[in-house]
Amino acid sequence: MEADVVIIGSGPAGLQAAIHAARKKVSTVLIGKLENSSTFEIPVENYFGTPGKQSGTELLMNGVRQAVSFGCEVEDMNVVSAERKGDRFMVTAESGVVVEAKAVVLATGITRNTLGVPGEKEFGNGKGVSYCASCDCNFYKGKAVAVVGGQSEAAISAELMTRYASKVYWVFSKLDADISLVEKAVSAGAERIEVPVKQIKGDDRVRSILLSDGNEVPVDGVFIELGGKSSVDLAMDLGIIPEMDDSVKVDRGCATSVPGVFACGDITGRPWQIGKAVGEGVVAGSAAADYAKKVGQ
Repeated sequence: MEADVVIIGSGPAGLQAAIHAARKKVSTVLIGKLENSSTFEIPVENYFGTPGKQSGTELLMNGVRQAVSFGCEVEDMNVVSAERKGDRFMVTAESGVVVEAKAVVLATGITRNTLGVPGEKEFGNGKGVSYCASCDCNFYKGKAVAVVGGQSEAAISAELMTRYASKVYWVFSKLDADISLVEKAVSAGAERIEVPVKQIKGDDRVRSILLSDGNEVPVDGVFIELGGKSSVDLAMDLGIIPEMDDSVKVDRGCATSVPGVFACGDITGRPWQIGKAVGEGVVAGSAAADYAKKVGQ
């Protein structure tokens, strides 16, 4: 299969990139499983133009419909490899389909580090377990929450949640956060618990955390802040060297260090927000289309 632009990842960034690339009248293919997006099956409350709580899944589906309406071909499957051959890129999907393209947009998101305890998976997708305090803080106004993790990211999240939650438990087994951030979180009211989490418990949603010492702490939400590892394997296959935090560095035009490869969304680093992802998707999709047109001349 040949295309001018191939987009890897079907989250908000990838879908917006697909919309803008296709609108520029270049052949566009998007490859990615919708269910892999961090927006899938979660409520969205603070995004422009979406009053109240909206379904993240429905937002993604609307994006797919928009992309298709502009002529983008959407393949709901994972990508298994990507490589550059001369001035073209070869992207292979799990079905064996190979797309040869003039430009690539990486919108693969990130793979967040998990806690790996019972209940974590069961209470994900809007049921009380979150991996981004800045994204979901507003859902926990006046409620009790636990922030799990001993690194600086967890300290920042614990301090942030004290502005929303009625009670914040900062739970960790080892403290590696910057001391100034620790002091700020504690001064703001976060209660430190230096005991590992053994289980996340609840019914239809999170109700408590069980600690390894046998104590059970009632909470309405659990923020797992263990850092995030970007999905950079494909980027490295294309010759891109990731940053120390595994993000992919881009310029203001969302171009990477490799000509013809653009990136947008969570893979480019914080903040992990839909607004940022969509904004970068606009830039990356348009830039990739312009690049493909230039190469084709």
